[in-house]
Amino acid sequence: MNIKSGRSTVIAGNGMVATSQPIATDIGLGILKKGGSAVDAAIAANAALGLMEPHMCGIGGDLFAIVWDEKQQQLHGLNASGRSPKSLSHRELAGRLKQLGTRQIPHNSVLSVSVPGAVHGWTTLHEKFGKMPFAELLAPAIQYAQAGFPVSPVIAGQWQWAAAEISGTVPGAFNTLYTPEGRAPAVGSIFTNEDLARSYRLLANDGNKAFYQGELADRITGFMQENGGYIDHADLQSHHSDWVAPLSVNYRGYDVFELPPGGQGIAALQMLQMLGDDDLAAMGFMNVDCLHLMLEAKKLVFEDRAKYYADPDFSRVRTGRLLSAEYSRKRRSGIKDSAALKVRAGEGILRDGDTIYLTAADSAGNMVSLIQSVYYYFGSGIVVPGTGFALQNRGLMFSMDPSHANVYAPGKRPFHTIIPAFVMKDGRPFMSFGVMGGDMQPQGHVQVLTNIIDFGMDLQLAGDAPRWRHDGSTMPMADANEYLTDGGVVLMERGFPDQVVKELAKRGHHVQRAEDGFGGYQAIMRAGNGVYHGASESRKDGHAAGY
Repeated sequence: MNIKSGRSTVIAGNGMVATSQPIATDIGLGILKKGGSAVDAAIAANAALGLMEPHMCGIGGDLFAIVWDEKQQQLHGLNASGRSPKSLSHRELAGRLKQLGTRQIPHNSVLSVSVPGAVHGWTTLHEKFGKMPFAELLAPAIQYAQAGFPVSPVIAGQWQWAAAEISGTVPGAFNTLYTPEGRAPAVGSIFTNEDLARSYRLLANDGNKAFYQGELADRITGFMQENGGYIDHADLQSHHSDWVAPLSVNYRGYDVFELPPGGQGIAALQMLQMLGDDDLAAMGFMNVDCLHLMLEAKKLVFEDRAKYYADPDFSRVRTGRLLSAEYSRKRRSGIKDSAALKVRAGEGILRDGDTIYLTAADSAGNMVSLIQSVYYYFGSGIVVPGTGFALQNRGLMFSMDPSHANVYAPGKRPFHTIIPAFVMKDGRPFMSFGVMGGDMQPQGHVQVLTNIIDFGMDLQLAGDAPRWRHDGSTMPMADANEYLTDGGVVLMERGFPDQVVKELAKRGHHVQRAEDGFGGYQAIMRAGNGVYHGASESRKDGHAAGY
């Protein structure tokens, strides 16, 4: 294996923060140095990212987290995602879509907006694990929003592309806020957001009340009423986050934890379970047999994902069966030497009836794995005037097929792509990590973990190593009778040898080279002596830092 990382793993004894933006990392580290908890640092960094990486995240989006509580010696999972509007029936939504000439919910539309859950997620985490006053956690982001911050390179490029796609297509204040002077901010230019500073000050004073009952709720509801949307005061006031038990599988002695559906975290667990009986280490990194096996496992799992992952309050999700060794081996037995073109969900066995990731760790041993998103770049693209943030478009992830587990219903959580992860070893915390990036996330989780566990890479190299991504699997918003019929396409990053690409093609894979779309990774590992190792991959602007 002849690959190298351009960065060293960061090592520190008292605390660590890893994010995709350097200033946000510094803000989180500053909170730790003031005596804040890992959760305090994560909230402060997330608030900064909502300002500095606004196309990826913000208080108009949702949040998920896994927290290791050192005192209780326990993992806690939080689902802080929002629900669809209660006043919008399936029949009425179908009628609206028919008028638009489509059966899919448009992504830049008020119809795609679900209740934002991030603020409630912050306050729920803070109530249980916070040490510093909530207002102090928002203060650094407020200061930067008022004074401005220099836009970093990767963010600037993504911002420019996204703004060109959205500009002029949506109602609201997107253009005046995110394309000042008629264009996206250039690299190194100073960007301010007075409206967001004001919204953060409201949250600092009144917390949830400001967002779900107060001025921000009034603004969101009023805008929706004026522009044909359905989110209203009743939806916002009734919103709540849920503590959930993380699910896990054991992979070669490591207990890997993900949150349960409606997120896609168990897709990573299903893939690991399917790979557990194969000796990947003996095959080797970049080995064609190994890559073929992982790609075929991904195809099988993603067809299950498309049919069975949904809001458990509305559909029975048989997670125990999906993660069982028996089911995994039956699915694994279908993998052949050549690439499968037609792939279905495991129906005969089971039938019973854009994003930021960050992680922080404190001197007491607490760790948090947190992911937060508005879904597409800038979400729906809708910025309610005076608020300073874009509303997510997570609602477009519903299927409109009444026979689908993920079918749209009022007050239902849509299928979610964003997934934090956590790894335990012998009952002790080993690593908090995530790989942001839509459908890439479970694939990225598996690649990072196999890089560390099977191929012996250190924390930084595990994220910097070349990645693959398989596209084309059936999506959870498709009809229930749709499935993979053409094998999809394998995208391979620079760094994979041409010979590997050719060998995969000989096996029937449709292979293409690609330069981006491989996610963004952050991680913190806790060594046996309590020292933290931090990593942030070089595809992003950010870094890990500790003290």
